[in-house]
Amino acid sequence: MSIASDLIRGHTDTIILARLMDGDNYGYEINKSIQQRTDGKYELKEATLYTAFRRLEGAGCISSYWGDEQTGARRRYYKITDVGRDTYAGLISEWARAKIMIDKLIETEAE
Repeated sequence: MSIASDLIRGHTDTIILARLMDGDNYGYEINKSIQQRTDGKYELKEATLYTAFRRLEGAGCISSYWGDEQTGARRRYYKITDVGRDTYAGLISEWARAKIMIDKLIETEAE
């Protein structure tokens, strides 16, 4: 059973920031990590991923740089900033509060 994309879509920034908390990385590897963590049940569309990178970079949450070409193709790497770490912490806190609220809203009296 797969989770509706709409449920996850609102958390794209949080998901990307979480992956960058583990270290600098580039788009393909971030998406691959998302696929692996969800056992192949979810992946970000390329357009969604790069739109999120631009939005996060514009907000000062991440910065980007070009990687070393000696390792193959030239890749643009993304790095979380201090603003991004603070944003991530806030988003995780918000998620925890929302999860509690949603759990309460979907409980039935029979439970």
